Amino acid sequence: MKFSGKGLFTILGILLIAAGLVYLLWGGLEENVVYFVTPTELLEKGEAAVGNPVRLGGVVQGGSLQEKEGIVTFSLTDEVKTVLVVTTKTPPQMFHEGIGAVVEGALRKDGIFEANRLMVKHGNEYRPPKEGEMPQQIYKAIQQEKRS
Repeated sequence: MKFSGKGLFTILGILLIAAGLVYLLWGGLEENVVYFVTPTELLEKGEAAVGNPVRLGGVVQGGSLQEKEGIVTFSLTDEVKTVLVVTTKTPPQMFHEGIGAVVEGALRKDGIFEANRLMVKHGNEYRPPKEGEMPQQIYKAIQQEKRS
């Protein structure tokens, strides 16, 4: 197979453009991707996990939720390992013990996860609260309906 000068130049140009696009996409994604891990996966990384931004998902452990002077602390568990989370962000209204949650932040050297974003896992069912009813009560009622 013989390439003419113009054909070879065109193929090289296409390859160069493709390589540039791959580099931009891959490099840009790598810097902006935040991975989702469980407490077990995070703790298995050891020192490599310290300081790297991640999304940590699990269930808020019962009896662990505390709020004092604008600092919220709770334990996030996957029923194998547990990570203590601390944040100064206001938790969503539905946030409570026993709910699935995802926090975004980084693990500190002392083993505490410092969250700068807090999200809760919930269904897509909406029912307006009755007068005096708390959103947590509605959530529990919906969960009980699903189980029965």
